[in-house]
Amino acid sequence: MKKKFLLAAVAVALGAGASFQASAQAKPEQLVKQRQSAMALIGWYFGPIGAMMRGDRPFDAAVVARNAGYLEVLSKMPAEGFQPSTKDEKATKAKPEVWSDKAKFDKAMENMQGEVAKLAQVAKGGDQGAIKAQFGATGKACAACHDDFRSK
Repeated sequence: MKKKFLLAAVAVALGAGASFQASAQAKPEQLVKQRQSAMALIGWYFGPIGAMMRGDRPFDAAVVARNAGYLEVLSKMPAEGFQPSTKDEKATKAKPEVWSDKAKFDKAMENMQGEVAKLAQVAKGGDQGAIKAQFGATGKACAACHDDFRSK
């Protein structure tokens, strides 16, 4: 089962790695699905780290490092799906501010990606305290973007 999920994740990653030109030609509903899929995978790999940091699951440094590495790659994928052609799509929770304040949105995405990269780096060291601190900073970066740019 894990192997099938990993293969599916790799397929999504390879598909999302298509050139910007290809994504610019994609239908708006496909772009929305792409970014939603990337966000779902981010949640999939972020959740177990959170459970470990809360003490709901035993700490496993290897799982944290693996998941944080996946998150570093995945964090770069949603941005491709936020094309102007998607602003009028109904099957999305993206607020109009994504497009009306694009500079702020882009900065929030970059901040999230930077914090995820730091998490991946810290996770390699295996220090639970350092990971917990960086996980908190990463969570705040995610929440800031969701607060400003995602409808509940």
